[in-house]
Amino acid sequence: MHLSAPFIRRPVGTSLLTLALMLAGVLAYMLLPVAPMPEVEFPTIGVQASLPGASPEVMASAVATPLEREFGRIAGVTQMTSVSTLGGTSVVLQFDLNRDIDAAARDVQAAINAARGQLPSNLPGNPTYNKFNPADAPIYILALTSDLITKPKMYDYASSILAQKLAQINGVGQVYVGGSSNPAVRIEANPTVLSSYGIGLEAVRTSMGTVNVNIPKGSLNDKTRQMIVQDTDQMFGATAYKPLIIAYSNGRPVRLQDIGDVVDSVENIYTSGLANGKPAVLVIIFKAPGANIIHTVDQIKQDMPQLAASLPPSIKLSTILDRTLTIRAAVSDVELTLVISVMLVVLVVFFFLRDPMATLIPSISVPLSLLGTFGLMFLLGYTLDNLSLMALTISTGFVVDDAIVVIENISRYREEGYSSFDAAMRGSREIGFTVISMSLSLVAVFIPILLMGGIVGRLFREFAVTLSLAICVSLVVSLTTTPMMSAYFLRDQHARKHGRLYRGCEWIFEKSLSIYRHGLHWVLDHQGLMLVVTLLTFVVNVYLFIFIPKGFFPQQDTGRIAGSIRADQDISFEAMRIKQRQFTAIVMKDPAVDSVISFIGGTGNTVNTGRMFVTLKQENERHASADQIIDRLRPKLLTIPGANLFMQASQDISVGGRISDAQYQYTLSDQSLSELQTWAPRLQGLLRNLPELRDVSTDSQDQGLETELVIDRDTASRLGISTQTIDNTLYDAFGQRQVSTIYTPLNQYHVVLEVAQQFQLDPEALRNIYVKATNSTPAAATGSAALAAAVTQAPTQTQAAASTE
Repeated sequence: MHLSAPFIRRPVGTSLLTLALMLAGVLAYMLLPVAPMPEVEFPTIGVQASLPGASPEVMASAVATPLEREFGRIAGVTQMTSVSTLGGTSVVLQFDLNRDIDAAARDVQAAINAARGQLPSNLPGNPTYNKFNPADAPIYILALTSDLITKPKMYDYASSILAQKLAQINGVGQVYVGGSSNPAVRIEANPTVLSSYGIGLEAVRTSMGTVNVNIPKGSLNDKTRQMIVQDTDQMFGATAYKPLIIAYSNGRPVRLQDIGDVVDSVENIYTSGLANGKPAVLVIIFKAPGANIIHTVDQIKQDMPQLAASLPPSIKLSTILDRTLTIRAAVSDVELTLVISVMLVVLVVFFFLRDPMATLIPSISVPLSLLGTFGLMFLLGYTLDNLSLMALTISTGFVVDDAIVVIENISRYREEGYSSFDAAMRGSREIGFTVISMSLSLVAVFIPILLMGGIVGRLFREFAVTLSLAICVSLVVSLTTTPMMSAYFLRDQHARKHGRLYRGCEWIFEKSLSIYRHGLHWVLDHQGLMLVVTLLTFVVNVYLFIFIPKGFFPQQDTGRIAGSIRADQDISFEAMRIKQRQFTAIVMKDPAVDSVISFIGGTGNTVNTGRMFVTLKQENERHASADQIIDRLRPKLLTIPGANLFMQASQDISVGGRISDAQYQYTLSDQSLSELQTWAPRLQGLLRNLPELRDVSTDSQDQGLETELVIDRDTASRLGISTQTIDNTLYDAFGQRQVSTIYTPLNQYHVVLEVAQQFQLDPEALRNIYVKATNSTPAAATGSAALAAAVTQAPTQTQAAASTE
């Protein structure tokens, strides 16, 4: 069977098929998406729930536990972790690699609906989910700054307009808006004034729920017209709330402005965002699992003019981080390497063949094989990434072998006197089986990689398949186009007169052959010595395999650094904001840093933690790797007492769904929380003593200060005060409680109730918080145990419904 004969006999048809293959490859190359690495991410979904003011224990038991119980019934969940903080809970679900992310999202939504009846009734809203990996680095960050518009207003524009439009872009997994909070009307009550009027905080909360409503009111109809009934049931600013009457004291109305300040502010005052040291609202964009980063960012950039036009002109919208810049540069470097490798292969072929026409054949066969591979990659849904392009670069040495073998065998018959056509027919028929066996043996090498499972198998599968496809396309080209071109382009070298270049190359070739011949004879004459050298080489390889450091993937320099700010657990927000500015200033002073953003507080974040994202300058401008920059920043960052900034170079591959302060994570789990709290610090201390490790930290937050109230239940019962009333009063005072909703066409805002900041400074402030007893006497919800005697002495003036330790 002669596979090449039809193609040799039909040069025009073969040329057209070759041209079609080339054009298909060029078109596929233009359409192939670009990515840093093959798609190897676990399908991951993050679920968030918030209850402002709730302690981590309450969030874990009342919110996280019901959700986890329902999520545990979803098929394909390989890992489920939850983090509960002050007022927030985050549950991360990681699914099997083969799980469809959209189907998993539907199951998650069904589980949230099933758990809704077990969640607290005062939860402001249903838990939400996003298809993104929280451990992954953001792909794009925008900053909103203005000299005229306040940060709450900018946050409102960012969350109501930008976040909504960005979330609609295909490939965007989550849009996080940080650095501030939504506008709100804040009631900063004075508990001392309230107690003088005999009014409790619960009365204020109840009144706020009734004076600002938005319910249907019907319509009026006559024989010819209809009129919709409207009233002034909505109030939209602090000015409208100040004159509201909340109670009567001694026959006189007590207005809201009489018992404290009413101001236009934000829902959460414990947030802060900086962009290059300036106050800013940050829009941080994460990609969805399976999405192409380049395509997603291109869509964002395409929509940027429209997004900027939707904002007031006084707001400056600027790009702080673009993850694709380094990705495009890396892929361009690999593409250049591929072109250089093809040119080097052609030059080597020319050096040995010394015939331009003979060199032309493999010069066409190699790029043609690569272009054909691009077409097959497009059909398989692959991307142009570092691994697939590396496979093509390696394949240049393989694909040229097939063409060279065919050309050499045809040249042998040509030199024996056969015509070009007959030499091509004889040579290709004789060498065809050999070329097939060579190619199949090369493909067989990659079968173990193709059969590997897990994330490693998924990572290198595209590499192995791309390389195998290149070999197979090269096989087809070598049996079709190569012999056809040999039949019409090869010439007899002995009948030609050669120039100095040919004779010079021939002399070098003969000298090389002579050196190799003498070396081969020497090796054959010293077989015993060579056997010893072979054994020693084997032993050295085994030794090196055992002792050479091993890792999952080489450390990358992507031009980005991620940082985690972690301060003492009892730090105040004001002190934390100062340390945030100090850390930002130190990082910005480094000559290799281009931009820095940081934020603290916000949904799901504790006051003592924050995040930082650093963009480095181009590699030719900074003359240092990301790890070297971190090493020189580390001593400077240690000069700030009471807080640490843990920095690590961002990587294109992230495994797991948890945010970490360092490159490696170790999870310690136990059925008993007390045992976990005992052994976790011990393990952390031992790890810190290891010289190989730096920046050892823990995400456990169990060392902060706490004020515990011990309720005097007998006294509370005698006064008609329930435990729920006490908890509600404390929530009203210190929990930034959302007591009413303001409805607008664009968004919904809240009225927030709490006591003024000067009544939140220390535990002694608890003495000023009063609760209304059922007999209409003001009774303290909190106080010291020493005041419990006042219950029997003066029941109407009691301050001992609860005690504190």
